[in-house]
Amino acid sequence: MGWLARLAIWGAGVAVAGILSLLIVIGIALAVAYPNLPDTNALTDYRPKLPLRVFTADGVKIGEFGEERRNMTPIQDIPAIMKEAVLSAEDAHFYQHGGVDYAGVVRAALANLAHSKSQGASTITMQVARNVYLSTEKTYTRKIYEILLTFKLEHELTKDQILQIYMNQIYLGNRAYGFASACQTYFGKPLKDITLAEAAMLAGLPKAPSAYNPIANPARARARQLYVLDRMVDNGYITAAQADAAKKEELDVQSGPEEEDKVHAEYVAEMVRQLMFAHYGESAYTRGIDVYTTLNAADQEAAYRALRSGIMNFERRQIYRGPEQFIDLPSDSAAAEDAIDDALADHPDEGNLVAAVVLEASPKKVVAMEGSGDTVEITGDGLYPARAGLADKAPANVKIRRGAIIRIVQNAKGRWEITQVPEVEGAFVAMDPGTGDIKALVGGFDFNKSKFNHVTQAWRQPGSSFKPFIYSAALEKGFTPATIINDAPLFFDASVTGGQPWEPKNFENTFEGPVTLRRALAKSINTVAIRVLQAIGPRYAQEWATRFGFDADKQPAYLTLALGAGSVTPLQMATAYSVFANGGYRVNPTLITKVTDSRGLDLADAAPPAQGRTEAISPRNAFVMQSLLQEVTRSGTGAAAQRILKRPDIYGKTGTTNDSLDAWFAGYQPTLTAIAWMGFDTPRSLGDRETGGGAALPIWIGFMQSALKNVPVAATPVPDGVVNVGGEWYYDEYAKGTGVGSVGVTPASDTSQTGLGGTNSAAPPQSERQRILDMFKN
Repeated sequence: MGWLARLAIWGAGVAVAGILSLLIVIGIALAVAYPNLPDTNALTDYRPKLPLRVFTADGVKIGEFGEERRNMTPIQDIPAIMKEAVLSAEDAHFYQHGGVDYAGVVRAALANLAHSKSQGASTITMQVARNVYLSTEKTYTRKIYEILLTFKLEHELTKDQILQIYMNQIYLGNRAYGFASACQTYFGKPLKDITLAEAAMLAGLPKAPSAYNPIANPARARARQLYVLDRMVDNGYITAAQADAAKKEELDVQSGPEEEDKVHAEYVAEMVRQLMFAHYGESAYTRGIDVYTTLNAADQEAAYRALRSGIMNFERRQIYRGPEQFIDLPSDSAAAEDAIDDALADHPDEGNLVAAVVLEASPKKVVAMEGSGDTVEITGDGLYPARAGLADKAPANVKIRRGAIIRIVQNAKGRWEITQVPEVEGAFVAMDPGTGDIKALVGGFDFNKSKFNHVTQAWRQPGSSFKPFIYSAALEKGFTPATIINDAPLFFDASVTGGQPWEPKNFENTFEGPVTLRRALAKSINTVAIRVLQAIGPRYAQEWATRFGFDADKQPAYLTLALGAGSVTPLQMATAYSVFANGGYRVNPTLITKVTDSRGLDLADAAPPAQGRTEAISPRNAFVMQSLLQEVTRSGTGAAAQRILKRPDIYGKTGTTNDSLDAWFAGYQPTLTAIAWMGFDTPRSLGDRETGGGAALPIWIGFMQSALKNVPVAATPVPDGVVNVGGEWYYDEYAKGTGVGSVGVTPASDTSQTGLGGTNSAAPPQSERQRILDMFKN
């Protein structure tokens, strides 16, 4: 026997041994993994589950939670052209193979070894295994389990059963699952009426529902449709003439968003989801519960737009922090487009903030490509927000260059400008002060960015927006809007504070001397608020604040309470300001009005508003405070409100905390209370010049411009127990000068010591200083 024959025998033996070893390894893997695979019996009787749906008071769907949003369609009711288009696009040999495309698996494995970007070779059965039972993680372990589960599905289900599950289960973008739901979403028609051209368009979606979305990316959807039609011709399902006719057909794609996308109420929908889950458990997602909220769809959308606009206006005042990431772009245009697709998959659009990859950049022009494949050119003023990143000496991490992932946004004129995802957060809530019904609630800039609900969960210092509650308490102690209080410097040393010396400042550190209580609130004078609190006592003010719904333990009974050094949530502030708006009653916020089952039968109804209504302050206290709050919006720190809204029935108070950590505007029109807040999640200064009037008030005004359109001006009736003397409102018993006339005002000969009438920073006279020190000690 020659050496060649011996070599051949030896090689054959090695091959046989290798094959036997591989079979042994596969056998061991099957023996270990197969018993641990999920039970597939449920798929033999595949039934859709009815989701939890959330609606506004006017019937607009704002959320849906559950295992499906699909119209279950049996395989025999799915048109042949739809099935053939899907098979051509996803798995042409579906009815011939045993569930695994072995050539495709080998090809994908080689690609994974050669490149960092992974590839797949999934058949329809493998996609069912992954979508129903496994994660989408691209690892070899997951792929092995996917293949084993594919074998199990092929063994236990028929091909038609597998295809039926796939065509009802697969996600196809725009919140549509299954081809019946997608046909309704994109073309507004039932699946039975679909055309060849439409079927080819939908069949292209499973590969990448976002990239080939015919609403968001019509050009790419069109290219994918043409590919599917060509594949249908290659597979013998249609003729070339039929394909040509389909390619010429103009599709009527539904351009409008889905109903629930018309109103951005993700935070409210999530609040409802949590409430329903707490009550019904997992069955909340499958039993077809419909929840009706108190939201007004128009008000909700106005709140969403106003908050985002306010935050983006703040962002334009910040320095450019640089691109979100840098990628290497190949010189070949097709390869570059693929790289852009992969990169932007990790940088989804945030509302109107569009992610794009820079193709070329200079100080005068930036060209970038969106995820849709469209190229955008930014010039002129559109470059201004990112000028720091276009400078020649910009740091590497800030420099805008080819391959940089940036954010762009269209301004009011439809022109593109470079922007960045805000780091600052915000919150907005509006409620009916008479019933407590929440009309609008936006818990943050973007729900997908952060699901933390700042309206209900963020405990922040209210700053000067808390002063009205101090002044309300003072009215019960004999103060009147005409009481004179000395606006002069104050100082507390470390022996009293127990820490650092405290010298409270007014804005811009100016002092006016003796001023009325009315002017002090309108101009938000800090030293006056402290003197008022000193006079009535911090403990009394703390107890009074609880009448408005504030927690006593979060409002420490110290003089710093006058400057809003406690902690509140925006929802608490809405409840508290509603007391002034409705004439003195505290009402509990209400979000849900009705819960029904899948048959429309009531499961729960909201309690009547009167059950959550208690008297907090007297009607006359609320009336006088409303007069003071009107002065804020007429001549004080919130004067822009009346000036822009052009109506007198606007009341409120700005709030800016120490070092500008928080910016507020809290206010109301008698039919609607609204609170706007802005700040960083990890508190830090918004900026030396940022105030409640500059950062939060524009948000409030933006909302009210929409919400109060067609709402008549409201006149508040004068309650018993008050009288107008000389144009000022007094309690009856204090109208003749029997109330508190002045606080901290010294004879004219002592003005040099108190800083009256100027910015003198001298400490208060010794007797007054001692009273303040005693107050701290007490």
